[in-house]
Amino acid sequence: MKILITYILYLLSFVFKLKTWQREGAVKHRNARQDVIRELVRRESVRTQRDLVNMLKNRGFNCTQATVSRDTAEMDLQKLPEGAYVLSEDMYLQKMLSESVVSIRSAENLIIIHCHPATASAVAFALDEVQLEHVMGTVAGDDTILLVVDRTENASEVARILVQLGNAN
Repeated sequence: MKILITYILYLLSFVFKLKTWQREGAVKHRNARQDVIRELVRRESVRTQRDLVNMLKNRGFNCTQATVSRDTAEMDLQKLPEGAYVLSEDMYLQKMLSESVVSIRSAENLIIIHCHPATASAVAFALDEVQLEHVMGTVAGDDTILLVVDRTENASEVARILVQLGNAN
C-alpha cells in the first residue's frame, strides 16, 4: 500500500511538473510572439489583424486571428486615424513627431531631426522614453536633434520607422 501511495504521489508530481512546463512554454511563446508583433507594428504598416496573422505566419508563428486579437488587447495596440496599428507606448512619440518634426535625415550612424523652434527637447525626451531598438541616445538643441544609432546599417531603418510614425519627410 505504501508503494502504491508513493507511486501515485510520484505520478501526480510528474503531471504537475508537466503542466507547469506547458504553461511556461505557452508564456514564452506568447512573449516571443508579442515581441515580433511589437517589431512588425514598428517596422511595417499593419492595418488589420488578418495582416498581422499573415506576417506572423511568415515569421514562423502559427496563430489565429483570435490569438492576435487577444495579443493586441494585452499590448494595448491603438489604431491611428490613417488605419495603421501603433503601440500605445509609441502614441506620445507619434504625436510629438507628427506635430513637431519638420524633417528626418540620416548620415552614417547618425540621424538629424529638424523640429519647429523650441520643440526638439520634448521630441528627444519622447524618443528616449520609447527606447527604440538600435538607438543609443539623443542630444537636443532648440530645433535640432542628433540621434545616435548603434551601427550605420541600422540608421536608415530607424529613420524609416520615425518617418512612418510621424509622417515626416
